[in-house]
Formats: sequence, C-alpha cells, structure tokens
Amino acid sequence: MSVVIAGKFKSAIVLAGAIGLTFGSVGAIGALTAEEKASIGLEGTTLTPSGAIRAGNAEGTIPEWKNEPIVPPSDFTVGEFHTDPFRDDKVQFTINAQNFKDYADKLTVGQIQMFQTYPDYFMNVYPTRRSAVYPKYIYDSAEKNLDRSEIVLADMNMGIVGFKGSRKAWAFPIPHNGNEAWMNQSSRPINPWMESWETTLAITSTGDYVVNKLSIQQHQKWSDPDIADEDFNPEDPSLLYYQTLTAPAKLAGQVVLAIDPATFTKVFRRAWAYSPGQRRVKRAPQIVYDNPLTASDGLATTDQKWGFNGPNDRFSYKLLGKKEVYVPYNGYKLLAKDATPDKIINESGRLNQDYSRYELHRVWAVEATLKEGTNHDYGKRVFYLDEDSWWIMLVDGYDRRDQIWRYWESHDVVWYDKGFVHAAAEFQYDMQAGRMIALLLDKNRAPDFTWRNDDNYFTPASVRRNGIR
Repeated sequence: MSVVIAGKFKSAIVLAGAIGLTFGSVGAIGALTAEEKASIGLEGTTLTPSGAIRAGNAEGTIPEWKNEPIVPPSDFTVGEFHTDPFRDDKVQFTINAQNFKDYADKLTVGQIQMFQTYPDYFMNVYPTRRSAVYPKYIYDSAEKNLDRSEIVLADMNMGIVGFKGSRKAWAFPIPHNGNEAWMNQSSRPINPWMESWETTLAITSTGDYVVNKLSIQQHQKWSDPDIADEDFNPEDPSLLYYQTLTAPAKLAGQVVLAIDPATFTKVFRRAWAYSPGQRRVKRAPQIVYDNPLTASDGLATTDQKWGFNGPNDRFSYKLLGKKEVYVPYNGYKLLAKDATPDKIINESGRLNQDYSRYELHRVWAVEATLKEGTNHDYGKRVFYLDEDSWWIMLVDGYDRRDQIWRYWESHDVVWYDKGFVHAAAEFQYDMQAGRMIALLLDKNRAPDFTWRNDDNYFTPASVRRNGIR
C-alpha cells in the first residue's frame, strides 16, 4: 500500500524497524529536539498540541485547525442527544462504485474493497470540519508531555508497548515510530464519566438482526480533571467499565466488569463475568484479544471496541506516515434520536449511507502485524488515526492469508458541552461473509455525563450484590 508522508514532516518520521529496541527498556527515542518542541503549541505554531498540522492543505479542501470549540446549536438541551451543529452543510460530491477510482489516492484498501464488493455502496462527502477541540487542560497536559513522556517496552507476554511520565493527553504528539504513534491512541483524551445505553446488532446479509441492549457505566480516570497528576499512575486502574446485558430477555442480566490501566507495562487487564443462571461472578481472562465481542455473533473481536482496546502485545507496530483520507466525521446524523436501527439498516444488511457523513482529513496510518509465535484472528490491521484527536477512524483488517477481510468505521462526534470526542456509532463489514455488525447508542435515553460512583462500584463484590436473574 502506498501512503504519502506529509512532506515537511518527513524527517520527523522514522519507520519502526529502523530503530533497535529491547524489551524491558525505557526509550530515550521519544526525546524531541528543541526545534520539534518549539513547533507545538496552542496558538501560532506549526503544529497543534496533538501534533496535528495546523494549516490546511494546499488545495483548500482541509481547513486550518482553530482553537474554537463548537458553539452548541440553539435546539440542544443539556442531558439530551447532541443535535447536529453542521446540519446546513451540503453534500459536495458522492463517491460510488462507478467513480471510486477517481478518488483512489484518498481511499484505503478496505474502502476500495467495499466499492468492489457492493455495487450500491457510496460515500457522501461533506465540507471538512476540524471540530475536535478539547478543554485547555488537555492541551496544557499535552505540552507538558513533550518533556516527560518516555516509551516503555515491557517483557510481558509477547512484549507490551507502553509509556511512562505522560498524563491526561497524547504521550507523543510528534511520533518518531510506530510504537509512539500507537501510544497516542492509548493515551488519547476520553470523557471521564459516562453512563450510556447501547445496542449491538449482528446483522445478516438479508438485513435481519436481534437487538442486544447494554447498560454501561464507565469512569475513564486518564483525563479526569479532578485527579491531580501526582495522584495518578498510568499503571494503576484507569478504565473502570461495568456492562450489563438487558435484552434480549433470555440473555438479560449478564454482566462484564473490566479494569484496565492506561499503560499495560506492569498490569494486565482484569475482568470478571456474572451469569444470572449460575448466580456466580467468575474471573474472565477470555475478555481480551480476539475472543468474540459481546453479542457480536463472531463478527468482531473483543479488542475492536473503539477501534482498539486492551493489551497490544500480539502485534508489531509500524508507522506508515500521514495521508489524506475520506473518513467518517461529525456523525451527528447517526446520533440523532430518530436514527433507530429500523431506519439506518437497509434490506441488504448494511448501513443506509444517507446517514453517513465523510470528510477529507489527514490521518496517521499505523500498520499492526501479528507477531510470530502467537495467534489472533487478524494477520494484519492498518489503523487510520485522526490527526486532531488520535481516535481510530478506520481499520482495514486482513486475515491470516494477508487478504482484506473486514472494514471498520467509527462515526465520531464531539460532545460539545464537554469538549471530548466519542463514537456515535461503529460498524464493521465482513466482506467475506457478506455481513455487518453495528454498535450504536440506544435512542431511548441519551448518555448521562453526570453519573458518578466510587471505585467500589467497579468490583466483583458489587457485581455479586447487583446481579439479577
């Protein structure tokens, strides 16, 4: 695959294989030059605090990034679903099976395969809005990380990539290799508190599906402004995640509890599962890697939620560079209260693309290749990460024969009253099976950002007390 590296920053990008690293080492390779540090800032610099190119592109199809948060629309009510601040934008053009070759230089292998597999597939392209703007404390932390972040390669399992020193924001805004780039998605800012109600749909090629409903509570300590830097160690519990399956009735009451550190250099994922039939809480070491995602019917792996989650030791990471790609962005149409499964899933079992919004953005491309001596459903994955947020926008998934197999999209929005990016919907197409999985926010209740609980809620004892039949 050909990936274009942004010209003026080519010297700042070193392919991962060019630098020798040993497990258990703390790498000084993350150290930046004085010139690189001077290039990053909130205002008046070449790069933004996330390491994104501030300027637009030469063609004017990508605008300049500005530190200007979205102004909430007049019809937005706090506590309700976020309404579309860009509803007046018009479709600029449509890419389809007849003309996709004209845009192939800005499409991924997975996208091209979608056009070749599904003759009715199309992408509506809208004006680019660089809407990912975070609270100031996130950018302050990112600038501090320039002097305190270090890569760590820990001799755990197959060799974990991690970091030390960083707090609250991207560990390596100017990545020199694949490991540093990969740590930026691990350390990306995430809204600290949220209770949400979500649905998972494993959809057949004829458009049939069962609605699986989930109640989720989570505390993302990594970017919590109420936790002082000196009181937080990235190796301590960071993601506290409590999930209850509420429908269908025959499965209702199943609980998954997962606790992750921000960096897996010393601590592995801890997970437990509760079965209402057995009324027992058990350790669940299987909730990791390529074990099936909850209610996915085998169409997605556990480590694919949010594009990727959990330990990263089964793959090696290579930084391919930066590329302009048409990616899903500002997916407020899919967040809308009326974007229910019966509306957005068509008779072919795929997303009604009229609900999708694609924009041209610069993304970092990171290739993850399965290490020898280990196993995973995917032999290779190519991740495309937004330069302004480091959220994973697209994933091209290859099977063990190195053939394109699955294509993942994350349709993200900005919670503009909170200043954080989050997925409004996630979809994966299995092009060999002709099926799709959809991860959606349930439209009966908007996410609740006021929800709070103490750490004791995220314990096996709490699951045992709250378990229902």
